[in-house]
Amino acid sequence: MSEWLTWLRDLPGRQPAALISVLASEGSAPRGAGTRMLVTAGGQFGTIGGGQLEFRAVEQARAILAHPAGTWRVQDYPLGPFLGQCCGGRVRLLVEHVDPAGLGWLGDAGEERVLVTRLGQGGIERRVAPDGVPTALSARGDPPREETSFAEVIGQRRRPLYLFGAGHVGQAIVRHAANLPLRLAWFDTRPVFGTIEGVTVVPEEVLERCVGEAPEDAALVILTHDHGLDYRLTAAALRRSPVAFVGLIGSATKRARFMARLDRDGISAPERARLTCPIGVAEVTGKEPDVIAIATLAQLLGLGRT
Repeated sequence: MSEWLTWLRDLPGRQPAALISVLASEGSAPRGAGTRMLVTAGGQFGTIGGGQLEFRAVEQARAILAHPAGTWRVQDYPLGPFLGQCCGGRVRLLVEHVDPAGLGWLGDAGEERVLVTRLGQGGIERRVAPDGVPTALSARGDPPREETSFAEVIGQRRRPLYLFGAGHVGQAIVRHAANLPLRLAWFDTRPVFGTIEGVTVVPEEVLERCVGEAPEDAALVILTHDHGLDYRLTAAALRRSPVAFVGLIGSATKRARFMARLDRDGISAPERARLTCPIGVAEVTGKEPDVIAIATLAQLLGLGRT
């Protein structure tokens, strides 16, 4: 995730801080390349995996705060007897005393951009590009030195989640989706739910237009209070150009009834096959709203990239 970008945006004018970045890892390592944490004299934000690795890295980070802003070091850690860990992998870290004057690039950092980093003699220079080829760094061999440049993807892409229904399950999905790579559009037709943050209350005919306007990489999850409305939204979702996911809350009986009706209404077999009902990973069978929500979000995270 990209919380570290928010930490850096909040940094200027506050206490000195050091940024720990995982440049590369191999074998059984707790976190992968791109993982970061921010360390101050009295606190820390995020984690690179805990244990002795993180303890030593935090020590190095606080030590570098005694040096001028912009100072950086590359540290290698074999995750074996040296650290009292049994992972057996290797991790290469970049530890830097953050220079607030060098954070201008943050204004260009958005969803899924390429960050180019250059390790300079007087500090670290960064710039953001809209695209590019990430650099695969190694956890072995000679570490990066002055004048080394490398690129990485930052600002994780968030899949649009069009959520139809603000009842108990809808609210549970939103609660648990707060820190996931999803961009929420949440709708209901009932005015009583207009007081819930994030819910857009619209007439039923507008809901169907929202289905048609969702981008092709969107996940559509239908769980309204009314089976008739559920059906109309499902039919609209299956008739339009394919999206990444069309999910409908319900039982196997509800699925069978909807499938038969969709067939009668001219929805083809390939179109009907795009419907996921019931929603949620099959191995999770609980009916509580939070259980359904977590199982559904796990299913959405498993969609991968489109």
